Amino acid sequence: MDRLRAFQDSVPISDWYAFADDIADMRERGVPDVLWGGRVMQFAQTSGTTAGDKYIPVSEQMMRGNYLASLDIFAHMINRGAHPGRIMGGRCLFLGGSTDLEYNEHGIATGDLSGLVTPLIKWPLSTIYSPGPSIALISHWPDKIEAMAKLALDQDIRFISGMPSWALVLIDRVIELARQRGMDARCARDVWPNLEVFVHGGVNYVPFVERMCRAFSGDPDVDFPCRQELYPASEGFIAMQDRDNDPGMRLLTDNGIFYEFVPREQIDDDNPEAFTCWQVEKGQQYVVVMSTNAGLWRYVIGDVVEFDDIPDGHMPDGSLRSGTGPARLRIVGRHRHFINAFGENLIGEHIEHGVASASVATGLTLGEFTAAPVYPSQTSRAGLEVAIEFQACPNEGQLRAFRDAFDRAVRQENVDYNTKRSDDVGMAPPTITAMPMGTFHRWLDAKGKLGGQHKCPRCANHREIIEEVIEAVPMASAR
Repeated sequence: MDRLRAFQDSVPISDWYAFADDIADMRERGVPDVLWGGRVMQFAQTSGTTAGDKYIPVSEQMMRGNYLASLDIFAHMINRGAHPGRIMGGRCLFLGGSTDLEYNEHGIATGDLSGLVTPLIKWPLSTIYSPGPSIALISHWPDKIEAMAKLALDQDIRFISGMPSWALVLIDRVIELARQRGMDARCARDVWPNLEVFVHGGVNYVPFVERMCRAFSGDPDVDFPCRQELYPASEGFIAMQDRDNDPGMRLLTDNGIFYEFVPREQIDDDNPEAFTCWQVEKGQQYVVVMSTNAGLWRYVIGDVVEFDDIPDGHMPDGSLRSGTGPARLRIVGRHRHFINAFGENLIGEHIEHGVASASVATGLTLGEFTAAPVYPSQTSRAGLEVAIEFQACPNEGQLRAFRDAFDRAVRQENVDYNTKRSDDVGMAPPTITAMPMGTFHRWLDAKGKLGGQHKCPRCANHREIIEEVIEAVPMASAR
């Protein structure tokens, strides 16, 4: 405990920007012994939910930790009844990002984390890995999905790993291709009768449950026999689900990463409290802080979690507490406003810039606005809704022009949103909901927050705010 306190007293809690200059020295100039011993030769490029592109150091030790985590995935699946003989008897399909890497004059590689970890796929997984290196290199997602679908249609797929939104797109396309061949295909199991495992992570799965069940079995109540949620990040592999019908994910404490947890309400304090996993309390929200084996020390990853199980351990006052562990947690959000329902990684600034650009392009005068995800259903596709006050109610042509200008502006600013919107495959065009001026004031007034410093959030990763705002529109006003 004394060593822990000395570490916490000596190293401040920081976000990515505190490391930006050091990372630039390491990545762009190949400077050794900066944040981590020796030269770090690989960097993961990621579009953060609180900023633009970031570069995350990936050391050999971190790669080793990721490799061990990949073995844990299969170990937990086996423990939960997914027999390795059945899985290995067919193909495992991975819906990862592009494996294409860029190398600078120092031989340092930068690219999607998928491209960095693909070389970790060794025998025997290499013999059953799909879609293979050539398709994995494709960066344009519509082309990649099409190539995967055509390949996988003739393969015995037994395991799928990827984001739910893209898994749905792939399965829909495979079923369509199967029907073109004359097959009576209603769901994935009609094409792949041995499919039993779906591994996913990165976004909230709850809105996808019904559609994923239908896509798998044709029945909204029949899920994959083994579905496993992961908590991966570019900074390191954090946790994974290890029990059936339990959303809690087991914290990985043996892969070279040290975790601390800061109470959400303290994350912006100058000297916030930070607790280990055996010191946290159930039902409280904590921001995840990581010290990685690639040189990010007390790094704020930005996710907010709650614990369902806590291990035995010493409390800050020295007392010993009996826990219910091992440590299991759930992701409940981010400590900044954002939208990441489908991997689009939008923040308030993206919404603001898009609205401003569309206002200039169309000449429409605007008031307040907010944005939220549109979850897929049987009648609608995944997308984004922006509710906006207009001074004069726009006609359909003006709304369409505003929508297209907004969409273009956000796509130019955010690579992840652009990927999900490519050729309208992953996300539908945004929905613009027109409201009369004063709508947001009525909403704030109804909540007792009119005036002072109260503001309307520019975006949220749920629909509670936008639905409340829309309900504040007078009945005589058109949506």
